[in-house]
Amino acid sequence: MILEWIRFIVGAVVLCIGLVTFALEVFGVYRFHFVLNRMHAAAMGDTLGIGISLIGLIIFSGFNFTSLKMFLVVVLLWFASPVSSHLIARLEVTTDEELEDFCEVEK
Repeated sequence: MILEWIRFIVGAVVLCIGLVTFALEVFGVYRFHFVLNRMHAAAMGDTLGIGISLIGLIIFSGFNFTSLKMFLVVVLLWFASPVSSHLIARLEVTTDEELEDFCEVEK
């Protein structure tokens, strides 16, 4: 009985940390003005927030087959989200003609 309460409290704390991560991500996306800065905030927040939230759900669920599936989703998102964000940022860098106005270039 006491072990279930400990698992519940730890899972709730981890889920709250995930929600705070998502809130900071949204703040970062609306705070920054340049598109690459926004993408960085969104990519980091998504990867970390989803990972932490799913770990909280794994703690809630206990260690069973469903937990294994959620862990595999965490691993998939841990690899897929940064790669997709990098490709989108690379597309922005190659197609934006006004990018030099935002960057400081030393000569």
